[in-house]
This record gives sequence, C-alpha cells and structure tokens, in this order.
Amino acid sequence: MPNVVLVTGAARRIGAACARMLHAAGYNVVLHFKSSESDAIALCEALNNLRYASAVSVKADLQRVSDVERLATVAASTWGGLDALVNSASVFYPQPVGKVVEQDWEQVFATNLKAPFFLSQALLPTLRARRGCIVNIADIHAETGLPGFPVYSIAKAGLLAMTRCLAKDLAPEVRVNAVSPGAILWPEHGGSEAERAAILSKIALGRQGEADDIAKAVKFLIQDAGYITGQTINVDGGRSLYR
Repeated sequence: MPNVVLVTGAARRIGAACARMLHAAGYNVVLHFKSSESDAIALCEALNNLRYASAVSVKADLQRVSDVERLATVAASTWGGLDALVNSASVFYPQPVGKVVEQDWEQVFATNLKAPFFLSQALLPTLRARRGCIVNIADIHAETGLPGFPVYSIAKAGLLAMTRCLAKDLAPEVRVNAVSPGAILWPEHGGSEAERAAILSKIALGRQGEADDIAKAVKFLIQDAGYITGQTINVDGGRSLYR
C-alpha cells in the first residue's frame, strides 16, 4: 500500500512545490484545487508521467463544509488510506481596519482556518489508523500581524492555535505541526519595488526564499520528525529576528 498525502491548494505556488517534493519522495499525491484547474491537471499529468497512477486532482470549494467532506472521502479512499495532510490552501488580500465587511471575514476564515479544521476532523479516522500527520501552512505574521491584513493575520493566528490544540487532542496517533513562511513568493497583487526592498532589508540572510524551502520543511515534518508535534517552524531567512 503506497504512502499517500493530500495537499490543499496544490495547483500552484507553495502547494504545488509541496506536492512535487513529496511525490519525488515516493508519496502518492491527492492534489486539491478550486479554480486553477488547468494548472492542477498539468501538474497531475506531469506527476503521473513520472510514476504511473500516482496522482489525482480533486476540485473542491473549501468554503463549503460539504465540499471539504467530499474531498476527505476521495482522499481517504483513492488508495485505501491517507498518511499525511498538508493544509496549504489560503486566501490573502488586503482588508484595512475600518473597511472590513462580513463577507471578507467569512471568506478568509473559511479557507484559512475553518477548512483546515473540518478537513482534519473528517480525515481523523484514516490518519489515526495510519498513525499519520498534519502540517498546516501558516505565516510568520500570525504572531505579529501584517499591517493592512488584519483578518488574514487573525485567521493564521487561529491556525497556529489549532495546530497546538489538535496536537494535544490527536496524540499519540497523529502528529500535528505547522510551517510559517516569511518572504517566499511575492503576492500576485500589489507591492512596489520599494516595499519589497524594505522587506528584504529585514531578512538576516539578505534574500527572498523559494517555495521549495517551505516544501523541504513540510517533508521533514512528515518524514523525519517522528518525535515532533505541536510545533511551528519559521522558514523566513531570519526575518522574525527583526520584528
């Protein structure tokens, strides 16, 4: 029976990097996507060309619990069980205080916090049976807040709290950890060159990270961290030293 991992938000960016690296490590991969269908299909085909019948793609809207539960069913049944869940899907856009509306709150919390919880809960039987693990992709701003992104920062702070709570509740069968990226991929909207330069000036290693830096940390927590649970690894080049 193959080792199996579900990666949410797997079509692009950090999620895709995690999926590729875990696939290269021998895992069969369930690739979740919402709207990036062409990217998900292309990645799935590429992985299957490398190793036959080793990847599937599943479309689901993580803002709907019914879709979350369907995704869990597919992930757990495709290869007879699941060894790891990577909660990578995220919603990120600016919402300055004073202009946040309820829809913003609901959308950001649904994807960044609600879905990871209910997906973890739905997959609990198979993760317990396989003594598996969960890795949540958080953000270094979960601890300090990102100006202009209060709802996002609060949701990611909740994800860190969820990591610790589930690590206690699901032990000893299931390990739960988190990875908090720093400046890895620039947002797809906004951000001037001056703003980016200011961020880079506060990174100890003096450079932007890469998606594979996050994927390596995720792989470590899944494969090589059998005595680690309830922890968060900051992968930020030392940026958190200059808060």
